[in-house]
Amino acid sequence: MKAVTINELKKELAGLSSRRILEICLRLAKYRKENKELLTYLLFDSDDEQEYIKKIKFEIDLQFQGINKSNLYYIKKSLRKTLRITNKYIKYSGNKQTEVDLLIYFCKKFQELKIPIQKSAALSNLYQRQIQKINKTAKTFHEDLQYDYEIEVESLKV
Repeated sequence: MKAVTINELKKELAGLSSRRILEICLRLAKYRKENKELLTYLLFDSDDEQEYIKKIKFEIDLQFQGINKSNLYYIKKSLRKTLRITNKYIKYSGNKQTEVDLLIYFCKKFQELKIPIQKSAALSNLYQRQIQKINKTAKTFHEDLQYDYEIEVESLKV
């Protein structure tokens, strides 16, 4: 079965009753954890983005506390997992400023680990990609906001 385009889905949903749309949303939420998480964001967290950011930062803190620092391999795996979770929450929000804030927070926590990232090309590349992602996204902001983020990014550079 081939999925239809977003435009076709939009047209079809526009013609449905609110009760039918409710049934469809609940059925979607039953099948995938990500669907349920997205619906949770849209219904409960999208109104207060700052509170959402605080929740995600707390989640990032928990992930960083659980990192096994005995070996660079385990550190790398844990950091990738944390970044994957962070990117999932960024995708739910869809807000560029939230993306930059959370990635900056991730990089700060990364630095606080005080691990020698120069010893691992993978860790160094992971960190540098996040800095590049922050810079690329921040370029789309207003000049004043860009300047503020540039100052924060400069403090993150290794």
